[in-house]
Amino acid sequence: MAFNRGRGRGRQGEQGPREFEQKIVEIKRVTRVVAGGKRMRFRALVVIGDKKGRVGIGLRKGADVSEAVNKAVNAAKKTLVSINLVNDTIPHEMKLKYKSSVVFLKPARPGTGIIAGGSIRQVLDLVGVKNVLSKMIGSSNKVNNVMATYLALSKMKSKDTMLNFKK
Repeated sequence: MAFNRGRGRGRQGEQGPREFEQKIVEIKRVTRVVAGGKRMRFRALVVIGDKKGRVGIGLRKGADVSEAVNKAVNAAKKTLVSINLVNDTIPHEMKLKYKSSVVFLKPARPGTGIIAGGSIRQVLDLVGVKNVLSKMIGSSNKVNNVMATYLALSKMKSKDTMLNFKK
């Protein structure tokens, strides 16, 4: 009697079109000191987005790079937020401080492009913003700048909410 062990569940590893694009912002080798010496692990900072207004970030550690990236992607899927985009830009100006990093985001006219440096550009690109001006003030720490950008985008209000708020 023959058993088909492990062959009856369709193709393993084959994936269809991805729901989210992902970008690895940073991979660092981190160590902790134990009695026998140093234990090395890898820390991955990953940003995922659908370029239609949804974005999430994940920061996780793993024994090897691929494990850290997979953990970070799963964490990013749990932190997804939706941003209301207006004419391919953000609805209003925003300045947000997270730890020692300050991020300033300002809407821009069509054709301007993403004027942003480093890690902020990757977050804005995956959200789907096409025209924006930004400035990193203070620290150039990638983790803090990504987090500051993410929090600034998550606190954005839509234009109709802003109009109702002013009344």
